[in-house]
Amino acid sequence: MTDHFPPPVPPDSSPVFHDDDVLAAKATRRKTLVVLALVCSLVVGGVVGGRLALSDSPNLGTSTQPITTAARTDDDEPAIDVAAVLQTITPSVVTIISNLADGQATGTGVVISSDGEILTNAHVVESAESVSVMFVDSLNPVSAQVLAIDMGNDLALLRVDLSGLLPVVFADVTSIDIGDDVVAVGFALNLDGGPTVTRGIVSALNRTITSGDGALDGLIQTDTAISSGNSGGPLLNTSGQVIGINTAVFKSSTDVAANNVGFSISVSEVLPVIAALRALANGATRTEGYLGVTVMNRDDGGRGAVIGTVSPDSPADLAGMIAGDIVIEADGSPVDGQLALVAAIRDRSPGDTIAVDVLRNDKRMTLSATLTERPVQ
Repeated sequence: MTDHFPPPVPPDSSPVFHDDDVLAAKATRRKTLVVLALVCSLVVGGVVGGRLALSDSPNLGTSTQPITTAARTDDDEPAIDVAAVLQTITPSVVTIISNLADGQATGTGVVISSDGEILTNAHVVESAESVSVMFVDSLNPVSAQVLAIDMGNDLALLRVDLSGLLPVVFADVTSIDIGDDVVAVGFALNLDGGPTVTRGIVSALNRTITSGDGALDGLIQTDTAISSGNSGGPLLNTSGQVIGINTAVFKSSTDVAANNVGFSISVSEVLPVIAALRALANGATRTEGYLGVTVMNRDDGGRGAVIGTVSPDSPADLAGMIAGDIVIEADGSPVDGQLALVAAIRDRSPGDTIAVDVLRNDKRMTLSATLTERPVQ
């Protein structure tokens, strides 16, 4: 089965992203296989502020265990031993079975705590009426509870009533470099038997793409083969540590040629989202941060996002932003286009103060904006 993506929006038709509009489009679900989050052409509307939502199911509680992370090492990466990596990760990788109104879909998840927490993509379980999990060494699936979902970051937290599980180890984000050997593991195409393992490299870092719910940022690009069913599975380094959660892949269309261009949510994005999902599962609420601007891509081929309009008395206005400013950095992260700025603001909350670097008349300046709660429309 081949999934074709629409062609990119031509440069002269780039949409304007409004940080006071929340994108409500939902990705269409397929009956048999969960397709990785669509990497589609730019869409009108922007997502700003984490749109974290509790599921309607009863709360089983969530783990208080810390996430297992690896310490940074300055040693050169060893040559990758795919068999050893697979042996390390297999007990911690599961099949996610989503029972939908019109059929069944499958994806992949990773165990993140010994007492039953599992992480997967939000788009794997978003429309599910019930969810179950299949471990590699099990004969029968286990019922799973969806504790919390973050559609904006495409991550979901599940829980199974089991203990003594082997959690994955997350890599130190500073240890990830372009050119590193990596392995993807997941239940591609829901084939019989164990997980599928594929090998490649880190092709690029800090990518931003569109999805059905806005923009995903902080992504790792990889040439590792990723297929339907890999959604929610791990991208691993040579030590078998998780550097990202596989979420999307480009497919060729009649107008666009794409080969081996896949994306994983970097551990730098995954870890804070896990903390937020845990908090939501335990009853916390979160409101969205608001900057108060519309943004557009540059039309001269340069990097950055152009401020279109600034709402009066908004955080952007109070920070001194004006129409025509070109945002090139937000909170220490480069802004290569409008999506990167939208995603950077989305990941912040009311009360957060962020540094925004702008070009104004070819002069670089740093402005400080304290986000507020999104006004009621």
